[in-house]
Amino acid sequence: MEFSEHIKTANVEDVVLRRPFHPPTQGTLCVTGHHLLFSNRDGDSSRLVLLLLRNIDAIEKSVENLLGYSSLFSSTGQSQRPSGSSGTITLKCKDLCVLQLDIPGMEECLNIARSIEHLSSLDIVSDMYPFFYRPLTLSLQDQWGLSSPEQNYAQMEELQDRWRLSHVNKDYSVCPSYPPAVIVPHSIDDETLVKVAKFRQGGRFPVLCYYHRKNGMVIMRSSQPLTGANRKRCREDELLLQAVIDGSGLGYIIDTRSNQQAQQARMTGGGFESKSSYSCWKRLHRQLERGKVLQESLIKLVEACGDHSHSVDRWLSKLENSKWLSHVHTALATAGLLAECVERDGHSVLVHGSEGTDTTLLVSSLAQLILDPNTRTLAGFLGLLEREWLLAGHPFQQRCAHSAYSHARLRLEAPVFVLLLDCVWQLARQFPLAMGFSEPLLLRLAMEVYASDYGTFLCNSDQERCAAGVKERTHCLFQFLLKPSERERYSNPLYEPTELAIWPSVQPQSLQLWRGLFLRWTQHAVHLEKAQEELRNLVIECRGAS
Repeated sequence: MEFSEHIKTANVEDVVLRRPFHPPTQGTLCVTGHHLLFSNRDGDSSRLVLLLLRNIDAIEKSVENLLGYSSLFSSTGQSQRPSGSSGTITLKCKDLCVLQLDIPGMEECLNIARSIEHLSSLDIVSDMYPFFYRPLTLSLQDQWGLSSPEQNYAQMEELQDRWRLSHVNKDYSVCPSYPPAVIVPHSIDDETLVKVAKFRQGGRFPVLCYYHRKNGMVIMRSSQPLTGANRKRCREDELLLQAVIDGSGLGYIIDTRSNQQAQQARMTGGGFESKSSYSCWKRLHRQLERGKVLQESLIKLVEACGDHSHSVDRWLSKLENSKWLSHVHTALATAGLLAECVERDGHSVLVHGSEGTDTTLLVSSLAQLILDPNTRTLAGFLGLLEREWLLAGHPFQQRCAHSAYSHARLRLEAPVFVLLLDCVWQLARQFPLAMGFSEPLLLRLAMEVYASDYGTFLCNSDQERCAAGVKERTHCLFQFLLKPSERERYSNPLYEPTELAIWPSVQPQSLQLWRGLFLRWTQHAVHLEKAQEELRNLVIECRGAS
């Protein structure tokens, strides 16, 4: 693709940039294939602004005629511009920042706006910036991911008597959204897995995602069974689930849909595990919203956080009406239930919704953070995201195509990953010593998932990333975050490892709005960030002195 085709005006002088925490600045605006570059008039490189076009969620433009003279900023005071035409472009970004560009000349303004509209919504993966990003400190020869299913399995020697590594999906033909290798019960052969995959939506048959070393119980995940209105059975599926709990008596199925939703799914070919066919499994329904409902909740929340015209009572009402904290509550409560089944009750659990690519991954990830201290280190947390989101097939490209400002018709977008990060922030706030990483890491991930220099969150599955050459032609964000300089920035200086589970409170007074994300572009957030940085430096100094 020739990016120049979409750039009618590449440079404009005398543009005024307005952005949070900075006075209006006059300078030169440049449009490239992937960035907007703004350099101020005095040539101070520290005030250079580089905006990744992929980060732009919505563009609003207006054009007006100027009568007489218009005052602009200059290094010597005020200068005057002759009458003519002018335009304003408001850029609403996926990281929730809002910028404004005042551009002299109607034609220049419209050309810039059209260029941004085209270049910020590229659909072809190989045209996106991660395929062009070449920093001097990184090499494409570096290892791309953190680990593989084979490495994860090899590290869990205690489960290898009853569990095996299957390569039945080595060519992605059994399940397009699974990785090439998965962990399944030792007694279940690959032929059986193929039959089970045909009985589960999207081929997502039950696979192991967590082994609890304390008691040998496991967490499995899958998609819904395709029982349909005729209540079709699959002996192989029943055999697989029986093998999971063989010798332990009872297992739990946590369905992230309501009982009514699961019943309705049968009318369209889906369904749930019936008591008669899965007599050793007890089914629990915990409804977690997904899709359009979750996306609209984010939109309402961001709207409330950006509206400063209301009283406190009115603002709190809008915050409550967004229902975002209700989604946080439900996710943490369901993950706590799952963890309780494994740790306190001593039973294995299968978790699924319908597709098994959204709320299923949300709940399984949070439950592992509650139970497993290894997932609470910086490297362990990034490894968890790689296993439970990247390799497990969360469709990042579909879910994160737009954020909260877009005027496009939203179809497949849903901020499930942002909801996960919010829940992790709640855990870290309640247990400030238990997490080896800090809030800046969560904020970085919330930004990178929508627009990134790295290829980590591109595409919708491991298969798509391999087909697009993502692992060979882009850099890995997680590997970069684990470099010594970055590790220090994102580590928690208060971290005190514990082998205990961390049980979150989900009482209303225990859950708070994540101000660092949703109010990050307000003056309040700036003061909070400075205070946190000073506290961090103080802790590091004290530990160094001791």
